[in-house]
Amino acid sequence: MSETFYVVPVDQHNRLVKAAYQHRGYDEAEAKAAAEFAAHASTHGIRTHNALKALHLDHLFGSGSSGCVPGAKIEKVSSRFAAAQTWNANKKLGQAVATEAMQACTEMADTYGVGIVAVDQAFHYLWGGGYVMEAAQKGYLAYTNCTAALAEVVPFMGKAPTLGTNPHSWGFPTTEQLGYPIVIDWATSVVAMGRVQQLAREGQELPPNAAVDENGDITTDPKKVKALVPFGAHKGYGLSLINEIVAAFTGGSLPTLRCRDYVAEEKQTPNFFFQVIHPEAISSGAFVKGRNQQGNIKAVLDDILGHGNEKCILPGQIEAAAAKRTKAAGGLLFSAAEIEGFNELATECGQPTWDLSSLKLES
Repeated sequence: MSETFYVVPVDQHNRLVKAAYQHRGYDEAEAKAAAEFAAHASTHGIRTHNALKALHLDHLFGSGSSGCVPGAKIEKVSSRFAAAQTWNANKKLGQAVATEAMQACTEMADTYGVGIVAVDQAFHYLWGGGYVMEAAQKGYLAYTNCTAALAEVVPFMGKAPTLGTNPHSWGFPTTEQLGYPIVIDWATSVVAMGRVQQLAREGQELPPNAAVDENGDITTDPKKVKALVPFGAHKGYGLSLINEIVAAFTGGSLPTLRCRDYVAEEKQTPNFFFQVIHPEAISSGAFVKGRNQQGNIKAVLDDILGHGNEKCILPGQIEAAAAKRTKAAGGLLFSAAEIEGFNELATECGQPTWDLSSLKLES
């Protein structure tokens, strides 16, 4: 289905998104981090986790409901481990926390070969792939997972939503070989709830066997979705469970309570886990045929895409193509429905709305 996209300059987008966050009480640094990360997502074609999704999440579970505390300070828990840190985010804005956590991981990896940050009492950081992509672009292997803001996924062979969409994200420094980093980023449900919201906004249907309605029956109507289904049956369920268990080790509490009505003496917040590895830390040096590490990576990728597999794509390739498309357009690309959503935000925070007639169309 073809779609018309309007081109919005990055600065114009960031001014509005930053103003929207500041209007809701976030400080300048938090608002700036959120705006820039939203632009990063839109640049790479991640429409399910753009600024509209971020601010909608904040509206439902964030600053308006004490699920996220504007201006909160990160508390770093004392640890005897030099290459691992645990933070109490005190419900600070997730994008700001995640950006700082990835930076801390890369600094530890430079010294120790690996760096880990586990975050308790967090608020959702949106697109996990964006954080590992930035680390991979700097030359690191990076991983993150998180527990979601809501329990909205039904476990395999179950009937009640008790898991989050619980994404996993890996980034690999392959720009030298491919021109872009490999980024493997997926929710453990068939689709993310952001995708459901996007399809509802655009008037499109869900793929089959992705979600259920209020009666527990499979539905393709995004407006009737009450819960999601894990991908790959028991496999997706197992991957989702990983996030919950890591969070439980960190300090997270019951997933069914997250972002619900207040429950006394319970934590009702997501948890994050970040890991960055310096490539030298895992190199044996024993590469055959005179190859070095980078040459070996290229050989492996060439082999995977050979043997009649030349038309296969690599994870991160679509996002890299979207970034090229964004650059060629000279700004971020949004549909008319998305522009309408941004104009609702502009009205909310007293900013100028975006006139469609003043925005150029993608050529």
